[in-house]
Amino acid sequence: MLSVNKSNPSSSPEASSVEEGTSTTTTTTNHNKVQMEMVKSSVSGACAGATAKTFIAPLDRTKIYFQTHPSRNYRIKVCGRGILLRWHESFHMHPFSLCLTSSIKSFLASDKKNHTVPHHYHFLAGSCAGVTAQSLTYPLDRARAVMAVTKVGEYKNLLDVFKRIINEEGVFALYRGFSPTILGIIPYAGTSFFIFESLKKYWKNNNKEMGFKSDVTPLQRLFSGAIAGLLGQTASYPLDIVRRRMQTAKQMGIQCNKYSSITGTLYHVFKKEGVRRGWFKGVSMNFIKGPIATGISFSTYDFVKKLLT
Repeated sequence: MLSVNKSNPSSSPEASSVEEGTSTTTTTTNHNKVQMEMVKSSVSGACAGATAKTFIAPLDRTKIYFQTHPSRNYRIKVCGRGILLRWHESFHMHPFSLCLTSSIKSFLASDKKNHTVPHHYHFLAGSCAGVTAQSLTYPLDRARAVMAVTKVGEYKNLLDVFKRIINEEGVFALYRGFSPTILGIIPYAGTSFFIFESLKKYWKNNNKEMGFKSDVTPLQRLFSGAIAGLLGQTASYPLDIVRRRMQTAKQMGIQCNKYSSITGTLYHVFKKEGVRRGWFKGVSMNFIKGPIATGISFSTYDFVKKLLT
């Protein structure tokens, strides 16, 4: 009697080989997509940061003057000083921050295929990305603050700033004011990304109901970014005051022990200057600078990333 082979074809060596090949191809494709997404996020972030920082460089220097000078008024003579440093910082921090946010959102996505992220995770993704990016680029931020409060010609270039700080204060002085920066970046970055993504979702649903073809218009992105930046910076502003006072104490001729800790600095500023003229000194500049910077940054990021898609 002839026997009939009823074994499952899929269990044959040929079928197994095909399945393994398909699995390998799928894994490679997904890996390439992740790498491409990171490249697009980095390029978009660099363009966004450079564009935004160039626009608000004069306003940013003015704000640092307000924050670091308790009672004196200054007329800004060289508003554009330090723009090159702002570009250095932008091309380092913004690619890290926005790329990390995109990667963290993908990791936290409940729907890996469509990258659907639970709404409240936008705050977590923004905070984690902000802390990481700020940690990697902080010496540039301290150098920028030092250049902003010193006379023109005091330092030859960015390298000279680093050399002087290391020689006069030590290597760890490059991170003076780091602790309030990290504490402040959590509410700032988290709130900014959370509000921006929330408003984008609102506009997308609203446009769909109204029958518009575009998901989110450039003007809506700009408005969403402006609101996100304004609320994010205001939420963390007292810690920004602490950061600037700690960063520039030596250059301002102030004893560093006055600004040696977060609580000590907050108390000293409150005692001498109060809440409005101390903790929130210069916050009005944020009402101009913050919305412009964040609006341009988020809008440029989305625009460039869309072009690269």
